Amino acid sequence: MKRVELIAPCHFGLEAVLKREIYDLGYEIASVEDGRVSFYGDAEAICRANIFLRTAERVLLKVGSFRAETFDELFERTKEIPWEEYIPKDGKFWVTKAASVKSKLFSPSDIQSIMKKAMVNRMKSHYDVEWFEETGASYPVRVFLMKDIVTVGIDTSGVSLHKRGYRQLQSKAPITETLAAALIMLTPWKKDRIFVDPFCGCGTFPIEAAMIAANIAPGMNRSFLAEEWENLIPKKAWYDAIDEANEMIDDDIEVDIQGYDIDGEVLRAARENAKEAGVEHLIHFQQRAVKDLRHPKKYGFIITNPPYGERLEDKETLPGIYREFGESFKTLDSWSAYMITSYEDAERYFGRKADKNRKIYNGMLKTYFYQFLGPKPPKPKK
Repeated sequence: MKRVELIAPCHFGLEAVLKREIYDLGYEIASVEDGRVSFYGDAEAICRANIFLRTAERVLLKVGSFRAETFDELFERTKEIPWEEYIPKDGKFWVTKAASVKSKLFSPSDIQSIMKKAMVNRMKSHYDVEWFEETGASYPVRVFLMKDIVTVGIDTSGVSLHKRGYRQLQSKAPITETLAAALIMLTPWKKDRIFVDPFCGCGTFPIEAAMIAANIAPGMNRSFLAEEWENLIPKKAWYDAIDEANEMIDDDIEVDIQGYDIDGEVLRAARENAKEAGVEHLIHFQQRAVKDLRHPKKYGFIITNPPYGERLEDKETLPGIYREFGESFKTLDSWSAYMITSYEDAERYFGRKADKNRKIYNGMLKTYFYQFLGPKPPKPKK
């Protein structure tokens, strides 16, 4: 495969974290926009991005970008894309999602329908057939319209990358794996520092922290749609990327990663999930209420997702929960705390104004990542 442009969507507000990840993989950034980062790569880059990126939601192969203000323009410009270079004669293809912002064309179903017709029209003339069997590999197309500019990509990932494959069991309001990883990477936490999540639920924060510490690639235990694209990506590229990921693992490490929750049933799920992820030996889970949060060591990190009060009956308990959390944090001399929540009175009941605050969209829910910063530990004497 020649050099191509790839698009990696992410949570709004976390583009800088994903950009750094892509740089670290060795790829050139093409552009950074709200909710996505584009970069240049080849067949190998598709494999490595899917397996190694912790904060991307999926990886798209960009096939075209153009202006369209009418459905006629959308049809003609879609038809100009050389679909036959990407989709074989027996390929299964459809427009799986269309999103439109500040554009004259805004009906997702109409956009999807017209683009599919244009693709069929183009490929009919190229393959000289009237009917496509669509019995081969899948090539789902995703489309973004922003101010009448249409960006078209083929999804290489399939199931969203936040589904690592380890979370068999979950609590009622889990944080996604990609968001948890991104929030950890926004903090200065390193594997030699203490990590505690006092509202760990099904264990996502501690598990992602352990995977980062042990250098376990997030996509190692799952499959991707583009593995079937033998017309574009040789099987060897996937094998090489997995071999690279295996060689990088270092799970024979000393870490102090702890997850607490008041619900014993949920903790059982967390332990099972950690086992599935291969990191159960790196995490200590314990049934403990937030009011009992204590630790003898200094300079630790709390990174957590406390209850938001999604249901009306839960809202009444929130002031007490955040007050207890704040009281416990006061006893942790020199620690830092980071919490993501949509609860607007979080700082008030926590008892302290955050040193930093970052707005992040968790799906359609506006949340804030409150950062209560402790002192840096002294540098070790040489």
